[in-house]
Amino acid sequence: MALYRIGDSGEPVRDIQDRLHDLGFSTAPDSPGVFGEGTVSAVTAFQKSRRLPPDGLVGRETWRTMVDAGHGLGDRLLYHRMPMLHGDDVADLQRRLNAIGFDAGRVDGIFGASTLEAVLDFQQNRHMAEDGVVGPEVVAELDLISRETGKMGRHHVRERVWLAALPPSLVGLRIFLDPFCRDEHEAHEAWTAAGGAALTVRESGAQAFLARSADTRPAERLRAEHANEIAADLILGFCHPGTDAAGIYYFASAQSHSEAGAAIASGLAGRLGVRAAGRTMPLLRATRAPAVIVSLPHLDSTLGRSVIRALGGWFADREKHPSQR
Repeated sequence: MALYRIGDSGEPVRDIQDRLHDLGFSTAPDSPGVFGEGTVSAVTAFQKSRRLPPDGLVGRETWRTMVDAGHGLGDRLLYHRMPMLHGDDVADLQRRLNAIGFDAGRVDGIFGASTLEAVLDFQQNRHMAEDGVVGPEVVAELDLISRETGKMGRHHVRERVWLAALPPSLVGLRIFLDPFCRDEHEAHEAWTAAGGAALTVRESGAQAFLARSADTRPAERLRAEHANEIAADLILGFCHPGTDAAGIYYFASAQSHSEAGAAIASGLAGRLGVRAAGRTMPLLRATRAPAVIVSLPHLDSTLGRSVIRALGGWFADREKHPSQR
């Protein structure tokens, strides 16, 4: 899709403004269809609320998140299809199912196989038609047991178990290294950093898997799928921050977050002298194992090695200090 920014005008801008208004973000004093300072402020506020880079630009990710935010549970039929449905209504469904014991996986707002299985289990348990379709009857049944929705979901329980069972070192772990490749400069530097990290991973007794080769540029979504296919224990990405703030990113959205990812990101951030921040990037959102992304302006093999040493130090410290588990 096109990138919309200050100075643009027309019906697409009016659509953006209408969606922002419906979500509670005022674009005043801009005229309808004119992307001025008011619209920039509204877009930036929305991006901050959704843990997106707050650059005031409406590109593919901001637009997708804006559309997702406009869906409430019950507004439309939800079911498994390709491409998969996504939105805040799916996230609400996942959260409710998890809270009452039906494992929909991570609350990522994507109606995938885990969510379908949870819906079918719920329908069977409640003696409903087992068609995997979430319509008014399923929503009404979920509303009847809404008092249970304050409980912790199974995904959070799994992550806490994962954290509690961490070994004292990286030995034997399957670590998926993802060098981002959104432009040539990032592709080169991220590849160099991932290469340095891979060497240190192997020296630590762990297995390193690279998301791509030096001369390929697969989409981030496909790289996330690859991490799931090889059953990685941990995902570590390298990228440039671009218009975003530098730091160590972990999965966090308006609906959920990765407890394990946040713990790892905080541990690495403290050792590398940067900050940890929640984001909704596909590599963080779509991978089953805990994932973090090192996002710094300059990436090289020395940094890659430093990141793995810091990761190993964090594992060792948690073993020495059980109270941190």
